Amino acid sequence: MKYVSWNVNGLRACIKKGFFDYFKEAGADAFCIQETKLQDGQVDIDKDLAGYHQYWNYAEKKGYSGTAVFTKKEPLKVTYGIGEPEGDSEGRVITCEFDDHYLVCCYTPNSKQGLLRLDYRMQWEDSMRKYLMELDKNKPVVYCGDLNVAHEEIDLKNPASNHKNAGFSDEERQKMTELLGSGFRDSFRMLYPDREGIYSWWSYRFHARENNAGWRIDYFIISDRFAPRVTDSTIETKVEGSDHCPITLEFN
Repeated sequence: MKYVSWNVNGLRACIKKGFFDYFKEAGADAFCIQETKLQDGQVDIDKDLAGYHQYWNYAEKKGYSGTAVFTKKEPLKVTYGIGEPEGDSEGRVITCEFDDHYLVCCYTPNSKQGLLRLDYRMQWEDSMRKYLMELDKNKPVVYCGDLNVAHEEIDLKNPASNHKNAGFSDEERQKMTELLGSGFRDSFRMLYPDREGIYSWWSYRFHARENNAGWRIDYFIISDRFAPRVTDSTIETKVEGSDHCPITLEFN
């Protein structure tokens, strides 16, 4: 089985940059996207998604946020949001229940420049961790998406100059530590604990991608007991079309 997650930073723009070339090449069993920046009916891609079931969660605000999941196998159940009103209005979470696990696609709120939204972000993190732990009581969880945090210094090019910036504040990093201490694992670091220079997001400024001055902020987080099923977790750094690149999880 192969799952893919990609923050497309506007699906319409990403389609013009070759989204479906990668989508078809990947041949994923489930493909999760974040930051669709769409409203219902703004794209007509049913033919491109032939063979996949589609699930969309749109933000109330136009041109903002939004998530989608395309899956070959029809889920037993699909839910939208986590019961947290502000985040749910921004279309940030889709949960697909399958026979033996949950797939959760998430676009985590950004704390914004100057950490203006940090207090809300902390509330979100607590709500999300509680939500995932409740799911995990029933079945293992595969939690993926743009989680908007580089957990450790190894996860970004310039940790010293970014300390206390959004995505690398002590508070955000601690929330990831708490999640990973609650029965979950970072699948990439589980397999590649010391691998450096592998990132999933680069600013559009200062030739960041050209210089590989990036951040690893996209994840496949898995329940501890799901770990023996994982065969690989990759970051597709050569795939363009967004300021993020796709990430994958392969499992038995």
